Amino acid sequence: MTISNSNAPVARREALKDRLEQLTRMIEIRSVEERIQKLFAEGHVRGSTHLANGQEAVSVGIARSIDPDDIVTCTYRGHGHALALGVTPAAVLGEICGRVIGCAGGLGGSMHLVEPSVGLLPTAAIIGAGLPIACGAAMAARARGNDRVAVAIFGDGSANIGAFHESLNFAAIRKLPVVFVCENNLYGEYTRIQLSTPVEDIAVRAASYNMPGVIVDGQDADKVAEAMAEAVARARRGDGPSLVEMKTYRYSGHSRSDPATYRPAGELDAWLKRDPIDIFANRMVEENILAAGGLDKLKAEVREAVELATAEVLQSPGPELGEIMAHVGAYSGGGDQRWNFWSK
Repeated sequence: MTISNSNAPVARREALKDRLEQLTRMIEIRSVEERIQKLFAEGHVRGSTHLANGQEAVSVGIARSIDPDDIVTCTYRGHGHALALGVTPAAVLGEICGRVIGCAGGLGGSMHLVEPSVGLLPTAAIIGAGLPIACGAAMAARARGNDRVAVAIFGDGSANIGAFHESLNFAAIRKLPVVFVCENNLYGEYTRIQLSTPVEDIAVRAASYNMPGVIVDGQDADKVAEAMAEAVARARRGDGPSLVEMKTYRYSGHSRSDPATYRPAGELDAWLKRDPIDIFANRMVEENILAAGGLDKLKAEVREAVELATAEVLQSPGPELGEIMAHVGAYSGGGDQRWNFWSK
């Protein structure tokens, strides 16, 4: 198995400089996630999947504000971030379906997407695991003398665990070039934030670590990009980390089998009225970039492209059994303390 080194992700990332492409990518994320749900129902996906439909503005806003060689860590709810950063729909869908066309050769699945060419480290299934990893990436950038920035994306539930506080504390002390991005979608798995967190705004915790804490409308891609650009610039010039809280909402439940019946009546409807795709599309109509009524046509074109990618994925084989030992290491024991690595 070979991790993808295709130029396609880099080209897709470069394309995000275009306003119309930003809207297209948001629609693509929504369409891919809708297709993931269908693929699971059709029996093509093993394990669980965690969708982020409704949070597309956060993904695209972040991706357009950082460089391809900046480092990104995120959670198991990372399909949208992978697509926004440049991973192709076929590579995302292929990985989720366990096919060799996937970005990790079909060995990682939904929770472990990766694409080094655009800075995406393997997404983590462990809550908050990406925060200390991002600190490590930031330390590596400093040690190598480059100006790379690390971005750690996590949910509001992660803000209550030790790794969050340890990472922010360590990054502040070392003035590391890292941006901590909290996607506050009001729910940590099935638990509403008021039942687990004594503060309404996660960003206020930044003051404890002497770093800026910024609250952002996570449904507006332009506002996300503006806040991220400022935090990234601060990190890149050596002024240290920031905590950026994106107020957003996931339309679906926690995982593929969760109907989210625990949500208050009318909450979903209220958020649907501020759909990030509609907000951005309406602005583009005002900017004369998108024709009135052009959104429906664009959605149809994207859905067709996603269906073509899906067909390509389903025609792709799964990895051979021998791949189970690829990229696996074990300590050999003995006095020489060498490592043995199995591969095909």
